This record gives sequence, C-alpha cells and structure tokens, in this order.
Amino acid sequence: MVKVDPFEIAVKQLERAAQFMDISDEALEFLKRPQRILEVTIPVKMDDGSVKVFTGFRVQYNWARGPTKGGIRYHPDETLSTVKALAAWMTWKTAVMELPYGGGKGGIICNPKEMSDDELENLSRGFIRAIYDIINPYSDVPAPDVYTNPKIMAWMMDEYETIVRRKAPAFGIITGKPLSIGGSLGREDATSRGAAYTIREAAKVLGMNLKGATLAVQGYGNAGYFMAKLGVDILGMKVVAVSDSRGAIYNPDGLDPDDVLNWKRQNRTVKDYPGATNITNEELLELEVDVLAPSAIEEVITEDNADNIKAKIVAEVANGPVTPKADEILKEKGVFQIPDFLCNAGGVTVSYFEWVQNITGEYWPLEVVHEKLDKKMTKAFHDVYEVAKSKNIHMRDAAYVVAVSRVYQAMKDRGWVKK
Repeated sequence: MVKVDPFEIAVKQLERAAQFMDISDEALEFLKRPQRILEVTIPVKMDDGSVKVFTGFRVQYNWARGPTKGGIRYHPDETLSTVKALAAWMTWKTAVMELPYGGGKGGIICNPKEMSDDELENLSRGFIRAIYDIINPYSDVPAPDVYTNPKIMAWMMDEYETIVRRKAPAFGIITGKPLSIGGSLGREDATSRGAAYTIREAAKVLGMNLKGATLAVQGYGNAGYFMAKLGVDILGMKVVAVSDSRGAIYNPDGLDPDDVLNWKRQNRTVKDYPGATNITNEELLELEVDVLAPSAIEEVITEDNADNIKAKIVAEVANGPVTPKADEILKEKGVFQIPDFLCNAGGVTVSYFEWVQNITGEYWPLEVVHEKLDKKMTKAFHDVYEVAKSKNIHMRDAAYVVAVSRVYQAMKDRGWVKK
C-alpha cells in the first residue's frame, strides 16, 4: 500500500468541507497554505565527540485566532509534509475547541531511541536556539508530541529563558512541562480523557450503553494505555484487544490495562501476554467491537480495509488514522466516527489550561482541570454533532465546518480577506 502524502490529505479534507460552507475562494486558498515555515539545521555534539547535523521544522499554519500552538515530534521518518499537515489539523483543533489559538507544529528528523539523555538535551536546546526568535508565550507555544516528554520540554523552556534572560512568564513559552516548573495537573492523560468524554457523548446520541461494551485500542503508547485505562475506569467498558508496533493481543473476556502495561515494560511488547491470543494489528482493526480507538500513527484505516471495520464507533485518538476514501466507506457502512481533531483535542485543551495558569500565576486542583476539560469536550462534541445532523454530513466534515468557519470569521474581522 502506498501511503498518501499527509498534507494532501489535510488539503483534501479542507476542500471537501468547503462544499458545505459559504466561504470565498480567496479565503480557501489562504487556508490551504501555512503562514510560516521554518527549516533549521541543528549541529549536535554526540557522546563520542563527533558532531551530527539534524534537520528540524517549525510550521505556524494560521494565527488568525491567536498564538499558534502545537507539539514538537522527534522521529526518524519525520517530514515537512507531516509537520504541515499536523499544523493544519492543530489549527482546526484549537478552533473547534474555541481556544484562543492558531495551529502550529514542530519536528526533528532523528531517532531518539538511539540517543542518550545528554545527546537529546543538546538536540533540544539546539532546536530552541534555532527557533527562539519566532516563538514566545504570545506568538507560538510548543508542547510535547511523539517521542518528546516533560523532561524535554523542561530543557527547551530553560534554554528559551536563558536566551531571552527573562523569567515569568517564560514558563508559558512551553506547555507539557513537569509540575515543578509550571506544568498542569491532568496533562498526562488529557488526550485520552478528552477522547473518553467524546465517546461517552457519542454513545448517548447513538443510544448505546457503554457498560460492558467492548473496546479495542490500536497502539499502546501513552495515549493508547490511558485510552484503555479510562475506557475501563470512566466508561465501564471492557478492553478486549490492544497492540503495539510489534503485534497485538486479544482476549474476549477482557484485559487489565495496568497489567498489560507492566508486561510491555518488562518485555518491550504486548505480544505473548499470558491468557491472551496473539493477533496482528490488521486483525485488531477488524475485530467486532463496540468501539475501536486507533491511537498510534496515521493512515491505518484505508480504502483497502475500511469495508472490514466492524466497530460501531471509531474514536480517532491518533492524528489522521483514517484516509478520506476510507471515511466515505465507513459512513456508508453506518460507522460513527469521532474525527481526530475533535476526539484527541483534550491534550491541547489542557495545554491551554497550563498556559493560562502560567500567565496568571493561579494553579488549579486536578478536579477543576477535569471539570473544565469535560465541559469543553462535551460542548465541542455537540457543536460538531448538531452540524453533522442538520446538514446530514460526515462528522469530520462537520468538525471542519465548525472549525474553519471560526478561523474564516477571524480572518474577515482582521481584514485579511474581504469576503
């Protein structure tokens, strides 16, 4: 299977949604392009004394609604196209959640699994030195993403503060930080907790009882683990299958998310978990379950396998797990999709909460973070669902209509476009 260019997918999704909107051609052309792309070269001293040169990107897609916001990814297969697509989706994600942000994204081509902590710190600080003049708490606010974490965010925040020689509100330059330096409670599981809230609301509108309903989670990293755990703890579901890059396991009687995580940590894979059957990632996707949560990489549900999907709800915890042609097939089959930039918006929403706390200096207890997140996710779900129902369109198209309309209005109000 040949993978589709990620940014081509993002543009096609935007063009498709434009059919259901009253939007000018000039605005649509504007929204098909990032407002700023920066490519940087980062020389890093390695542990053996050599210097290795890395390439990094920061894309600020659209800032009509506020500072651009988006994570930084470390991945050996990182591409500018992927970063552009993710920055576009972040633009729609912040808009659908009514956050005062635009969308951005960053990435470095590297393999963090082959690097020591010292090398990662040198790389992280070098990246901030390369991009510091286009980021600040009021213009572009990075965050963690694939293979980055609070420790890396702390290094980045510290490097930024060193360069600008300024303390508060320097904490607000980066979100996803450790609690000791301005991080927010509730950030660790925010993406999956937000997804759980949207699954709950989807079940309500579908008349589905989630108690004892079956859940399959594709991908068992941070988001996948918390999706499984919160599926059990919040929704009362039964996790019957999970997977990682090396394989998948299935047990119709249910899996204990914490025990599976411990097994993975000890064995570096979920495969061969006691009492479960080994299956493939492809087989997991096609299981007859109530909810399927793709929580890993892009383009796992395509026109090649979409007709085999048997889940009632596909909750897109990952970014871009379903291709446009697969969307059409799933809709025809009656599968209810919660599109990625709605489903997984809990992470950026709690990042926004962290930023607000940093800027104001007022920090909230965990129950307040959860309450605010629940309120935001619930409203966003129903904003999208009502448009989908009233226009009789796909949930992804409806999410685009809601989000793009908000960005378009901001662009008109700023005078960037005249109509």
